[in-house]
Amino acid sequence: MTSPTAVNIFDGHNDLAYQLWQRGDRKGTGFLNENEAALSITAQKAAAGGLQAGLFALFVPQPRRDLDTSSAPQQAYAFETACQMAAILNQLSDDHPDHFQVCRSAPEIDAATDAGALAAVLHLEGAEPVSPALTELDSFYAMGVRSIGPLWSRPNAFGTGVPFSFPGSPDQGTGLTDAGKALVTACDQMNMLLDVSHLNEAGFWDIARLSQQPLLASHSNAHALCPSPRNLTDRQLDAVAESGGLVGVCFATAYLRSDGRKDPATDIELVIRQLAYLVNRMGEDHVGLGSDFDGAVLPDDLADCSQLPVLIKALLTYGFGDQLVRKLCWDNWYHQIERL
Repeated sequence: MTSPTAVNIFDGHNDLAYQLWQRGDRKGTGFLNENEAALSITAQKAAAGGLQAGLFALFVPQPRRDLDTSSAPQQAYAFETACQMAAILNQLSDDHPDHFQVCRSAPEIDAATDAGALAAVLHLEGAEPVSPALTELDSFYAMGVRSIGPLWSRPNAFGTGVPFSFPGSPDQGTGLTDAGKALVTACDQMNMLLDVSHLNEAGFWDIARLSQQPLLASHSNAHALCPSPRNLTDRQLDAVAESGGLVGVCFATAYLRSDGRKDPATDIELVIRQLAYLVNRMGEDHVGLGSDFDGAVLPDDLADCSQLPVLIKALLTYGFGDQLVRKLCWDNWYHQIERL
């Protein structure tokens, strides 16, 4: 049986940049601090847990730094803030390439991991920093952004995000706006990944119809097991698989539990249950991990990335074979990045 620590992990979603920005940590020193308890991802914790690569989100809250879902921040403020977050990660990459590297392709990920560094692909979570004219896309591309989720759980110029109400259907609100449809086309032309997590169902089907790329949900779960609007219906899951895409299972307890509670005393078995359901529904090539480290209430046993071997051990104990575990933890996400 494979040793839990021998499995490399690619994680589809975390909010490290948001946490560093909130603290005013412009050089990312918290990531390097081996005694940093508050962050779920640090250099030491990543090394201990086998976390080698992932999508690192740039998420912009309202100016008062809360998680208001009623409206989006102004575009100029959102652009400035997202640039600050990207600058933190790029500065960390420039100053400490032995620990952290911003990567733009699979070969760059290979080079980073060979050097022992955590490989970060930048992801824009919610397109509020982009104006409807899309003039900022080139700037974000130059910063290293290679993935965009048009929506967070609030409306913006591009469409409607699902609310955090529970229980509920993802089928709430209208589809993409004209600007949202243009964004999908532009991302396809620039070969940037499109993320449907936080997007409502009408917008999901708009992307499925318009995009020529595989559908990706960086951190979402199965609605059949947890009826949160943030989770995907069976029909959506089927569409993701048919497109050649992937769903990254989210560890946030609100999207794991049948009661939708944000409760750290949640059994890791619910993560296994989501993974098993998605593999059975979609096939083993279309499922990965999307933790939401540093961005949500997680189970105590998966509170930070140093605990990822606990998940690997549980997968093996529940009968997931070595090859399947490697697909879920690394191969499936890596194959999506190979498209860049």
